[in-house]
Amino acid sequence: MVKLIAIYRKPEDMEAFDQHYFNTHAPLAAKMPGLVKMEVGKIYGSPGGESDLHLVAEMYFESKEALKAALSSAEGRASGKDLMGFAGKVVSMHMAEVHE
Repeated sequence: MVKLIAIYRKPEDMEAFDQHYFNTHAPLAAKMPGLVKMEVGKIYGSPGGESDLHLVAEMYFESKEALKAALSSAEGRASGKDLMGFAGKVVSMHMAEVHE
């Protein structure tokens, strides 16, 4: 299993960001073919106190090939276009192999 991880730093307008993320972006991302599970965590702090992060989204896929196919699909491209439009300055994307 692999996952696509989106890490979001705090945006300037967190209320507008959350509105768009949860009402528009997350539903778009959830339509990607092959998506097994999607988890979104809202950061509230760190062991040392405050954090400069806002959200972490993890999208699980059965294989690297399934993730690649999802990203190249019409749904994956629509999700990516939306992401860059509202969060391009605050997001970093990563791919990881899941070890259980």
